[in-house]
Amino acid sequence: MTTLLDVEAPAAPAASGPRPLIIGLDLSLRSTGVAGEGWTDHIRTKLVGDARLTHLEERIVSFIRNADLVAMEGPSFGHGSLGGHEDMAGLRVLVRRYCYRHQIPYAVLPPSSLKLYVAGYGKASKGEVRSAVADRYGVHTEGTARYDEADAYAALAAACDWWGAALAAVPDRQRAALDGCQWPDREAVTTR
Repeated sequence: MTTLLDVEAPAAPAASGPRPLIIGLDLSLRSTGVAGEGWTDHIRTKLVGDARLTHLEERIVSFIRNADLVAMEGPSFGHGSLGGHEDMAGLRVLVRRYCYRHQIPYAVLPPSSLKLYVAGYGKASKGEVRSAVADRYGVHTEGTARYDEADAYAALAAACDWWGAALAAVPDRQRAALDGCQWPDREAVTTR
């Protein structure tokens, strides 16, 4: 029996019908990036503790409640967050649980896979990811949340490609990074 996160990324089928509503997320306690096809946004807060998690959950839900697929960047284990590990893990679980309760399929994309997919290098800097999103997709992120928004757009683009309706051509070597991501069952997305 496979679970929601056990499915590998097979070659993308030709998309049939309209593309599902896919939302990309770059979860963060201070500045969460959100993206849909052709747009980006962010959620910033200075709250702390449970108040912060409640605020972030409510705002994130406002973006994903009608989604057919949510693609979120996974945890970065080598990145210190000055004691915020528990709250960051909690935020990821809150989003996953919301998706589960509302039967919204979700994908988790490891940072190195996401960077390889969008920028061609698994250790690409935030600036390189932002530049790659601008160059390949024509989406220019600006302001203090520019890197968070670019990461969210990269997650969206990867999910669209996995679905079979890529937003832009990506070299096969970079597209192979999709195999390292945790994808839901394709049928769960099509029947939503």
